[in-house]
Amino acid sequence: MSVLERVREQEALGVVVEERHESNDLVGELKRELVGRLGLATVASMVAIPDMRQARAELGVTCQAILNEERYQQLSPFERKQISARVLDEVVGLGPIQPLLDDESITEVMVNGCDAIYFERDGLLQRAPQQFETQDQILMVVDRILAPLGRRLDKSSPLVNARLANGDRVNAVAVPIAIDGPYVTIRKFSNRITTLGRLVSLGSLPEWYATLLGWAVRRRQDIAVAGGTGSGKTTLLNALSCQIDHGERVITIEDSAELHFDPNAHVVRMEARDASIEGTGEVTIRDLVKNALRQRPDRIVVGEVRGSEAIDMLQAMNTGHDGSLTTLHAGTAEEAILRLVLMARFGMDLPASIIEEQVATALDLIVMSARRSDGSRRITSLSRVRRADGGGVELVPIVSYDLVQDSWKLEREPDFVATALAEGALEREEVERWRSSIS
Repeated sequence: MSVLERVREQEALGVVVEERHESNDLVGELKRELVGRLGLATVASMVAIPDMRQARAELGVTCQAILNEERYQQLSPFERKQISARVLDEVVGLGPIQPLLDDESITEVMVNGCDAIYFERDGLLQRAPQQFETQDQILMVVDRILAPLGRRLDKSSPLVNARLANGDRVNAVAVPIAIDGPYVTIRKFSNRITTLGRLVSLGSLPEWYATLLGWAVRRRQDIAVAGGTGSGKTTLLNALSCQIDHGERVITIEDSAELHFDPNAHVVRMEARDASIEGTGEVTIRDLVKNALRQRPDRIVVGEVRGSEAIDMLQAMNTGHDGSLTTLHAGTAEEAILRLVLMARFGMDLPASIIEEQVATALDLIVMSARRSDGSRRITSLSRVRRADGGGVELVPIVSYDLVQDSWKLEREPDFVATALAEGALEREEVERWRSSIS
C-alpha cells in the first residue's frame, strides 16, 4: 500500500469514527430525552413488558415525537429512523446485536469484547459495522439475556451456557478468562429446515440419497451423524428424526433443545442442565440417557454424544431400541468410530476391543456432513458399520462424495433395502424407480 493510499485510508477512517461519535452522541441525547419525558419508572415498566414488540412500539412513538422537534430538523428521515432504532435496541433489546438477531438470514452472532462483532450468514463469517462501546454495555446485555433464566456471568461464574425461550443457544465468557473483555456467542435457533426434502432443495444432497436415508430411518437403522462444527449435523438429525412414524414413542435428549417435530408426533423432550450458582442441580446427558430407558422409548435421539454417555447410547441400541439416532464430532467415518470407542471407555473401563464389539453390533450407519469453503453444507458419505471377520469394526462404503466435482455416487446398495423388499416394507416398483433415478 502506498503512502497516499494509507493517508486516504486514515482520512476515511477518521470520517467514519467522527460520524460514529456524532451518532453515539445523538443516541445518548435521545435516550436522556426519552427518560426525561416519560420518567424512569414508566420506561422501566415498559421494558418489563414480556412482548418486546409492544414495548418498542409504545416507546417508539415518543422517540419519533422527540425527533420531529425543530432541533432535529437537520436529520434526514432515514437518520431519525436509525437513531430511534438504536435507542430502542439499547433500552428494550440487546443493543448493537439486536438487528443481527432480528435478521433471519443470520445464523450465529459472535461478540469479541468491544473490539468487534461478527455474524454468520450462508455459512460465511462477516464483520458487523456496529460494536459495543464498553465492557459494561456487553455485561448489561448478557445480564438481560441471563436474568430470566436465573443465571449470571461474573468473576465467580465466568462461563455460562444457556438457552433462550425461543431456542437460541448462548455461550458467554467473562474476565479473567476472557482476556479482551466479555465474549458472547449466540447460535440462533431455526426450525425452517425440518425435512430431507428441504435439504434436497438447498443442494445438500441429491433426492435419491435423501430417499435412501428416509428408508434407513423407517427401517429402524441405528444412525450416527458425524461432522465438524457448523457442518449441519443437528439440521440433518432433525430431518432424519422427522422420518420416524408418529406411532412410535421418541425420547429426545439434548444439551440445548433444538430438534423440532410435527405437533402430532409422540415425542418426549428432555434437556441437560448445568449446575446452579450454588453448584447443585446438574443433570448430565448420561443421566438423561439412563433415565430414558425407564420411559418406555421406541427410539432414543441424542442431540450429541460428547463423553461417557456414549456407552449408554450404545447399550440402548443393543437392547431393543433399534432406530436410535445421535450426532458426534468427527472428520471422517473412521474418526467417528475412534471417538465413539474413546468416549465409551470414559463411561466403562473396558478393553478397546470389547468396546469396538459394542460399536459394531450397536451402530448400523454413519452419515457424514461437511461445510464447504463457500459456506454451503453437504451430506457427504454414508458407511455401513459391521463386525470385521477378525473382530473389531469394519466400515463398508455405501455412498461416496467427490468434493471437487460436488457429486455423489452409490457404491453399493445397502442390505436393508433387500430385506425391506423381502418383508414387503418396500414395493418393488418403488425400489426400481429409486434405482433408475440414481445418476
